[in-house]
Amino acid sequence: MTIQTPTPRISAPAARPARKRSRHVALLLAGATMLTLAACEDDKVDAQAFPDLDSCLAAAKEGGLFFTEDDCRTQFAAAEKEHLETAPRYASKELCEQEHGAGACGGDPAAQQNQGGGFSFMPLLVGYMMGSMLSRGGGIFSQPMIRTPNGYSTPNGNQSFASNRGSARVPGNTFTRAPSTIGKAPMTSTQVSQRGGFGRSATSRGVSGTGGGAARSVGG
Repeated sequence: MTIQTPTPRISAPAARPARKRSRHVALLLAGATMLTLAACEDDKVDAQAFPDLDSCLAAAKEGGLFFTEDDCRTQFAAAEKEHLETAPRYASKELCEQEHGAGACGGDPAAQQNQGGGFSFMPLLVGYMMGSMLSRGGGIFSQPMIRTPNGYSTPNGNQSFASNRGSARVPGNTFTRAPSTIGKAPMTSTQVSQRGGFGRSATSRGVSGTGGGAARSVGG
């Protein structure tokens, strides 16, 4: 049985001197269990989420962040590709919207291009999140974001967010790639029911933000 805990609001990490605090907010992550909430800070990475490429570019122009305008473009393209390859696929638009909300689904471009799996529907890309592994000798990684009835999620549904804007620290495994769904048979209503629906076992994480196109923060 999953123990639900109240959704905490986690303050964004201390701002670097070059940041304009008034233009940044926290992408809050609500842990599903006390163990999740007590995750070691050493396992977390800086992350920022944006609803679109333009929002990322606007934030990058301000400077003082871990990413550049080129990173925005590169990671947005990577998120688009990963979304196409890993987003959940459904046998009907009605079933997809049942799991992701009205107006949140569209046709499967891969199926339309005869890449197998039959015609299906999938949630639309509604943003992307970037994470910095620079302090670990790595680079910058991204995850696509899709709608859920209660907010936003990564493609495999194991982490959900209250918004698609924000900046904070999240578990490094947030950027683990979801299994590919491209070319596979779309899920039926029976399969969705057997699984308990999309993202039912997700660790919930939320976002709040300000205007001006700045990111909101992600925390765990």
